[in-house]
Amino acid sequence: MRFIAGESEADRRLDRVLRKMLGGASLSLVYRIIRKNIRVNGKGATGELLLKQGDVVDVLLPDEQLDDLTRKNPAVAPAARKQFAVVFEDKNILVVNKPFGLLTHGDAIEKKNTLTNQVLAYLSGSGGYDPGETNTFAPAPAGRLDRNTTGLVLFGKTMQAARYLAIMLKGGIDRNGFVEKAYLTIVSGKMDAPLTLKARMKRDDEKNVTRILPETSEEGYSMVTEARPLAVGNDFTLVEARLLTGRTHQIRVQLAEAGYPIIGDRKYGDRTINIRMSREYGLEAQLLHSFRLKVTKGEGNLEYLRGKTFKAKPPAGFTKIAEDLGWNMIPKL
Repeated sequence: MRFIAGESEADRRLDRVLRKMLGGASLSLVYRIIRKNIRVNGKGATGELLLKQGDVVDVLLPDEQLDDLTRKNPAVAPAARKQFAVVFEDKNILVVNKPFGLLTHGDAIEKKNTLTNQVLAYLSGSGGYDPGETNTFAPAPAGRLDRNTTGLVLFGKTMQAARYLAIMLKGGIDRNGFVEKAYLTIVSGKMDAPLTLKARMKRDDEKNVTRILPETSEEGYSMVTEARPLAVGNDFTLVEARLLTGRTHQIRVQLAEAGYPIIGDRKYGDRTINIRMSREYGLEAQLLHSFRLKVTKGEGNLEYLRGKTFKAKPPAGFTKIAEDLGWNMIPKL
């Protein structure tokens, strides 16, 4: 098998490129193949070699073995039915509105019908991504949302764009990077003034919960959320929550700790309120929607995104609950 290193392979180590390309090969087998069966521009190479665009790589293996190793290539996604909505797309990035109940990535139970696989199928069909063009890169989400959290997810369509998105999401003064993330939610209780919620957190991965620690604790990691009431009723508040750090379940656990649990949240919420919302609206999970992403600074070839804002309308079920509570401004947000 011969391939020519393109943009997706440039400046990447040979062993890592081959590990992606030969998805069925163990790391030890990859190194064995590099020692005995690889030529780069006609010469032997080491796994640490950084490929350059245009390098010619020959993989000298029997056809049957190559077929077996490349058949398990993770860059080729199985077909998946499109459930998301496209918010923005150009040659570098794709911004989508993720629906309720869809995993961003696969897990041990669900591997096929995920947002990522749906996006790959969509881009393959539209010509935005050709799985046969590269064996080492597939468009990927820059960040993730929980299965039952809806809203905006960013995808890098090229290796370069994916790298710059990663920098943009991790850089900057605060730990949330150069992309401001704002969420809409409805909480139990009357929030009369904006809040800045600060604490430290520790994950219990076995139970999949985030535990609050005192802000003075030396354990765990800091998390900061700004919460602003948009509309206040007798028992509920429509809230805009802005992440200043990006911890798992951050908004959910911090609002609950402050006395304003998100309706429908079975992990951190109010059981009595959740029963009521399930009975009246069929709400079975947290009502949380990523509705606005604002790029405060671009990076590299994504500098043109500076100042750009992406918005996604909440699901119909969210709007229905808000309207029944007397708030009709959601379509204007």
